[in-house]
Amino acid sequence: MLKNEHNRLSSRGGGSHPGQLIWGLTLVFAGFGVFYRIPQVMPKIEQIQQFSSATGVIRFCFYVIGIILIGGGLKKIVNHFKAGKRSE
Repeated sequence: MLKNEHNRLSSRGGGSHPGQLIWGLTLVFAGFGVFYRIPQVMPKIEQIQQFSSATGVIRFCFYVIGIILIGGGLKKIVNHFKAGKRSE
């Protein structure tokens, strides 16, 4: 049953589902949003006494999150357009 459902959805013309493209764009924008907000948020985090000694690690983690979001979004966007070319 599940295999037939998957074949029906993947054999549909026009590439992958447009929701995947929208989700990919959302991930990319969220990643850029993280990069945009880091300089604004870090001074507030540095003021918190418990986190003041770990600001380097926190900044690094924020940048890694941003990179992962952008990378995952770009992967979804590229796969969406590759699937569209395969179905033509």
